[in-house]
Amino acid sequence: MTSASAAASTTSTPAVVLTIAGSEATGGAGAQADLKTFQELGVFGIANLTCIVSFDPKDNWNHRFVPIDQQVIADQLEATTAAYGTGSGAVSELGTVKIGMLGSPATIGTVATALTNANFTNVVLDPVLICKGQEPGHALDTDEALKAQILPLATFVTPNHFEAESLSGLKITDVESLKAAAVKIHEISGAAVLAKGGVRISGPDAVDVFFDGTTLEVLSAPKVGDVAVSGAGCSLAAAVTAELAKGATALDAARTAKAFVTAGIKNRVTSGAPFTALWQGGPR
Repeated sequence: MTSASAAASTTSTPAVVLTIAGSEATGGAGAQADLKTFQELGVFGIANLTCIVSFDPKDNWNHRFVPIDQQVIADQLEATTAAYGTGSGAVSELGTVKIGMLGSPATIGTVATALTNANFTNVVLDPVLICKGQEPGHALDTDEALKAQILPLATFVTPNHFEAESLSGLKITDVESLKAAAVKIHEISGAAVLAKGGVRISGPDAVDVFFDGTTLEVLSAPKVGDVAVSGAGCSLAAAVTAELAKGATALDAARTAKAFVTAGIKNRVTSGAPFTALWQGGPR
């Protein structure tokens, strides 16, 4: 056996994961962050795009949001699930998906239909509820559609401070109220929850709360600065997605994701934008 053949015979096929998310032009968040996270954690990543977001440096770095045509979204999902979907006969079956920014009720409907038809084992929802720069009425309609159509399909949810308040209906001011919100979101959705307090809860540590209906655990790490970092939420949910696809339990996936993001924040990338971006290569 040649050395190349020997190497091939000992190489395992990676788990395959999908992110359904928006493209973020500066590379710090969205599908770009997801794919980099997938690669770092040793899974084969696929991105199906729902929208294109370009920050506008001439308008206080607000979002310029362009939705992708619904048929194009449906075509992407059809191709991906046909190539890798469960029962497709492919070498690597696709059973794990991360849902990021969807951006409109129409897109939410398209994605919900695809999720229902594909029968994924793991559906990780990063519940992006607000796109800065959207019209308030449109944003509210999108939020309500996400809660009604996507949240019930999720098996793991990773809301940030604002999203946890919105989903739970509770005011979050400290770790105890963050715990209560995580429990409430689990009751509503049935999903495992990793509610992120991050830098928004006072104290020396960035605190997140995991709850899956049985285990409640506080995950904490010393804060790295006191300002949120672009891509942290996307990368956390993507790391959970990768770990679940590799067979980790929900709690172990949450622990690994927390450590991954903490290292990425410590090694964050600066630019001409008024925010920094997490670097997925930080753990290395």
